[in-house]
Amino acid sequence: MNITGLDSLVFGVDDVEACNQYLTDYGLSPKDVSAAGGTFEALDGTAVVIRHKDDPSLPPALPTGSMLRKTIHGVADQATLSAIAEELGKDRDVRHLDDGSIEAEDDMGFTLGFQLSIRQPISIPAEKINAPGDEPGRPVNVIGADESVEIKLRSLSHVVYFVPDSKKAEKFYIERLGFRVADRFTNLGPFLRPQGTLDHHTLFLVNTPPEMQGVEHFTFHLGGPNELLLAGKRFQDKGYESFWGPGRHIYGSNWFWYFNSPMGVHVEYDADMDLHDDSWTAREIDASADASQIFNFTLVDKWMPGGDPH
Repeated sequence: MNITGLDSLVFGVDDVEACNQYLTDYGLSPKDVSAAGGTFEALDGTAVVIRHKDDPSLPPALPTGSMLRKTIHGVADQATLSAIAEELGKDRDVRHLDDGSIEAEDDMGFTLGFQLSIRQPISIPAEKINAPGDEPGRPVNVIGADESVEIKLRSLSHVVYFVPDSKKAEKFYIERLGFRVADRFTNLGPFLRPQGTLDHHTLFLVNTPPEMQGVEHFTFHLGGPNELLLAGKRFQDKGYESFWGPGRHIYGSNWFWYFNSPMGVHVEYDADMDLHDDSWTAREIDASADASQIFNFTLVDKWMPGGDPH
């Protein structure tokens, strides 16, 4: 099935104003924002949607009270949308919504949406570097260190589910929706990607006790590690609390920096993820700190040898 990736994540929250401000400060572009919520978009149109938890348009919350109310996947064409409706309709209620999308629950109870993808093509250069032995990435006299550079989040990357039965959840996404396993943490869960993207993963399933079911984090792609570090520093300077990072993961190779949020999840900055096709052989290793990252840094105040002369 030609599922292209995540189009949007829909949250029902306690504090709409705080979430609206958080996502704006994080770097998404606010659209139609009010006291009732808003949509916060990346450059390609993928987004996070905020609504008050009592908004009647939202699907029911999970029994654990997770604020994520719906995960919307984009598909490439109407044939894929029809195929998903037919497949899931074999054993569960599939709702056909007025906007042409469909909605159903997965085997863990998460509400899923599927729609013709809103993701728009973008053409923006990645970060450029200069290195001996290769052609210069930046032209002569173009500087690489610019604290004033504008940073825009490019695309919704992935979401991580806490699930009470990762094997059952994995079976649903693979057998019913055609996802592929990119890599796996033994006894924890798989990194999954749909057929319509080469990204290492758009969904990571983590086995947890039932009372923890919900979302651990979501993230958007940036243009490279320098953008990630600068975006994270700016975010921390605004008073938001760092949770993990900055660092670089092993599975997926993506740079990361996680922050706490008022949405009951962690929110990550992400850059430089591996791409895989069906010729890739999934790796497997026991989950551990060593397996989770190559390195993990802590941001400290600016400093210079000998101290600041002023």
